Amino acid sequence: MDPIDPTTRVAFAPEKLTKTNLFDSPRMFLDVYGLLPGQAQKPHAHADADKFYYALEGSGLVTVGTREVRLQRGQVVVCPAGEDHGVRNDTNDKLVLLVSMTKAR
Repeated sequence: MDPIDPTTRVAFAPEKLTKTNLFDSPRMFLDVYGLLPGQAQKPHAHADADKFYYALEGSGLVTVGTREVRLQRGQVVVCPAGEDHGVRNDTNDKLVLLVSMTKAR
């Protein structure tokens, strides 16, 4: 597989956050999310899958369980299986995330 620059694949849409798949296998996926100011992914859980959010550009709030943490460019937040998780762009700038999740076996 050739190297992928996720920042060249990100898309934005005024109606909701976008998810662009970069890689998918039976064990995991890798996406790039584009969130405009005010957009969010509602907190939800995956019983048997771990997920991470890595900020490529911008800043946002990530919910993990009962906590809300600030995620900034160059930082990663890991969301363990079974924990509620989601993300919100509460800034005036675009937020670009690299997101990967394991798949339940």
